[in-house]
Amino acid sequence: MDGRVGTPDSVSCWPVTYRPTPDHDELRAVVRELADERIAPRAAEIDATAEFPWDLKELLAKQDLLGIAFPARFGGTELDNVSQAIVVEEIARADATTSLIVLVQKLGALPIMVAGTEEQQARYFPRLASGEWMAAFGLTEAGAGSDVAGIRMRARRDGNDYVLTGSKRFITHGSIANLVTIFAQTDPEAGRKGLSAFIVETDSPGFSAPRVEHKMGIRGSPTAELHFDDVRVPGENRLGAEGEGFAVAMATLDRSRLSIAAQAVGIAQGALDFAVGYAAQREQFGERIADLQGIQFMLADMASGIEAARQLTYAAAAAVDADAPDLAYWTSSAKLIAGDTAMRVTTDAVQVLGGYGYVSEYPVERMMRDAKITQLYEGTQQVQRMIVARQLLRRAGVSRPQGRRGEFRPSA
Repeated sequence: MDGRVGTPDSVSCWPVTYRPTPDHDELRAVVRELADERIAPRAAEIDATAEFPWDLKELLAKQDLLGIAFPARFGGTELDNVSQAIVVEEIARADATTSLIVLVQKLGALPIMVAGTEEQQARYFPRLASGEWMAAFGLTEAGAGSDVAGIRMRARRDGNDYVLTGSKRFITHGSIANLVTIFAQTDPEAGRKGLSAFIVETDSPGFSAPRVEHKMGIRGSPTAELHFDDVRVPGENRLGAEGEGFAVAMATLDRSRLSIAAQAVGIAQGALDFAVGYAAQREQFGERIADLQGIQFMLADMASGIEAARQLTYAAAAAVDADAPDLAYWTSSAKLIAGDTAMRVTTDAVQVLGGYGYVSEYPVERMMRDAKITQLYEGTQQVQRMIVARQLLRRAGVSRPQGRRGEFRPSA
């Protein structure tokens, strides 16, 4: 065995094997202790008040956890993607909202990592890695969610600048970010080939975030509508060439979905941990419910599903670290399985607790509400199935060539 998955002429021929290291184990222990002691006690309050936890953002910054995805030369801690997944997972186990602080800091910066120049990275990464600035990712619009080609925001050339007009919807941290990576049409007649990417500083005249959504879950994380009223952006803030925005967006999402999978695993693990503890103490019919076979089978299914999702997520992380040609297959598969697992496990956790699981005194109902978003953002589960199927057909040589997903090649 050479560590490869499948056979060279069928499913895959790139190594994605994950092997845990002592460094990974140590990282998990450190982050778990921090999450249990400092984040978990705040989770219920964050959910109840729907207020962004600025104190926990500062805590994560002081612990260098906002810089995990950034190069060391720009002040980041530059952890491998398996380590990054572990960090997100352990924080999400305590509170999904707080895990988004780490997750979105990377998401907003990924287009700059993928397509930014050395000068652009040097200008923004130190402030993002330190937590001085916060980032957001601005792709979705009211009429363009899964259909990225349907984006209508306009970026009009004006001398050396661009003037952005339009709006974005459902932008995580959009109302509190210092910069947003924005995708807009520079050639509206060209569809997705007319899409370009820009770095927009949110103190620019004409930028506003007039509305924050009231949500089912991740309630402490502001999800904003953004308006651009002739926002002037310097030409030096364009990412890549005109027309390369779609490729930048896809390369970003192919990598960022890994964090959603890790978040889903963490939410599910938190729910299982609580359900096991509850079942070991709760008595019915004269015995602990943990001794009832029906409950034992539920817990076993929950635990097995979580571990399967976790290992697939780490395999996907290894694929990203290796820059595997089929990384989109791995990250979409991981998000698909982990998201569905989180929804199923948290629902079962509520069932284990019975009526107590349905009230906010216990955390599993919050975890169930939080889990739902992992099936929706950064591509719905239906979109993930489309991506995985297309990857399979491409490997079999029966699909129309569409270029390699997850790869951004700058124009000459």
